[in-house]
Amino acid sequence: MTKAELVNEIAISTGYDKKSINLILDSMLDHVRKSLGEGEFVYMRGFGSFILKTRKAKVARNIRSKTSVDVPEHSIPFFVPAKEFKAVVRDVKGKK
Repeated sequence: MTKAELVNEIAISTGYDKKSINLILDSMLDHVRKSLGEGEFVYMRGFGSFILKTRKAKVARNIRSKTSVDVPEHSIPFFVPAKEFKAVVRDVKGKK
């Protein structure tokens, strides 16, 4: 499902116009990005949590050119689904 399809589905189920829903969805995503950028986690009961994971420093190698690059320790965003979320999608087998 694309963002446009999601906006359309929400518009149909709520009766609000697509422009307002798109604005709300963009705002929510911006706030999630901003919170994670500041090191704060975002918890949504029944849906899941957006957290940061730390990747340790490592040496990456390019086999073709036989060079090495030091990759410093860094954070990556990570989503942890809630139990209720997992229960809904647990039995789905590749439906598209």
